Amino acid sequence: MMTIERQIGDIAAPPAQEWALLRARLAQRADADGLLDVAYAAVDSPLGVLVVAATPAGVVRLAWARLRARLAQRADADGLLDVAYAAVDSPLGVLVVAATPAGVVRLAFDNEGSEAVLGDLAARLSPRVLEAPARLDAVRRELDEYFDGRRTTFDLALDWALTSGFRRKVLDATARIPFGGTGTYRSVATAAGSANAVRAAGTALATNPIPIIVPCHRVLRSDGTIGQYRGGSDRKTALLRHESRS
Repeated sequence: MMTIERQIGDIAAPPAQEWALLRARLAQRADADGLLDVAYAAVDSPLGVLVVAATPAGVVRLAWARLRARLAQRADADGLLDVAYAAVDSPLGVLVVAATPAGVVRLAFDNEGSEAVLGDLAARLSPRVLEAPARLDAVRRELDEYFDGRRTTFDLALDWALTSGFRRKVLDATARIPFGGTGTYRSVATAAGSANAVRAAGTALATNPIPIIVPCHRVLRSDGTIGQYRGGSDRKTALLRHESRS
């Protein structure tokens, strides 16, 4: 009497087409019975096979990160990547950091909306904007070191394309405020060449395209109160506390 294992071993395997048909039928039955939580398929593309998965709620992009990386590498090699960006986890939430070949051009908080930020970069700088984390490795590393208390200054090239004139002068003055120190709206306005332009200095700080790295959180009102901040007053307070403890 043959064992079950021997009987199964004696059965010839069906052709590949029959296996494919069987898998399709099983998938259809599982879907009909509500037992299919995640469906997936391999999709051929010019950049290789892309694995795409979907739940009943929508598409889950399993291999999209790899595809984006290849697109970024190809665009960079072909000189077609004008603005690279990456998402960076931080104690203040997810930050979007963008850079051009000249340097860091934008740092945005999640309350600003990543789609709005990227759309603004495309409109004001170049439509050739692509997620390319490798291009921002140094930025991500220095931000991590800053939040870990291991860095008090940033050694990063900056691209000032999103600001100019008096606003740029205000941000230059702001960049010189040391870690753990503070200034006032009037002090940075004075350093920028116009002591009475306090309101204009406030506007420059509120629209600072590269917060944290250009530390506008260190600028307070003359009475010592927090004042406005692009990321919100809670984040400004958190940054000041972080620097006072480090």
